[in-house]
Amino acid sequence: MTLTAYIGARTETRRPAAIERQQTRQDLIQRDNQVRELQIEHLRWRREHRQAAYLDLIEAANTADRANQQYFRELLASTEPIPADQARLAEIRQHFKHAEHISYKVMLEGPAEVAQAAQRLIDALATVIHEVREIAQTPASQTRPVAAAAAESAGWTYLDQQKEFLGTARAALDEISSLA
Repeated sequence: MTLTAYIGARTETRRPAAIERQQTRQDLIQRDNQVRELQIEHLRWRREHRQAAYLDLIEAANTADRANQQYFRELLASTEPIPADQARLAEIRQHFKHAEHISYKVMLEGPAEVAQAAQRLIDALATVIHEVREIAQTPASQTRPVAAAAAESAGWTYLDQQKEFLGTARAALDEISSLA
């Protein structure tokens, strides 16, 4: 009988420690789940902010490019020498500066591959805008066909950089989605 009492007493003294260990394990699991939920929420928030920045950049760059293309077409359609339209050039420059400003946000949001693709996109846009500005400042009779070819080539480079940026941005967004 004493052996049974001894085993019973020993079991009773161990039970609170076992319950405490079980509770500690459950607390750790609950805390790990909370941390994981916060991490997933942060990744979703990050993805949404990146996606908005990427989309803003594409829209701003396209606005600048459309204004630039329209001016380019008007310059090429003109057979008479026309003076450079400083107001149009200033408008295009404003659109470009807006796109450039948004590119800084994209570069901050990252990741590095997207930041680099955004910089190449802005550089290509700057080049095509510069080429059209050159056409505007070149008399129609002098080397305008050569300048037009350079602008068209820069335009194709811009389109290539736009496709590269979109692909890189999409891959970055998909990577965040797979982590969540």
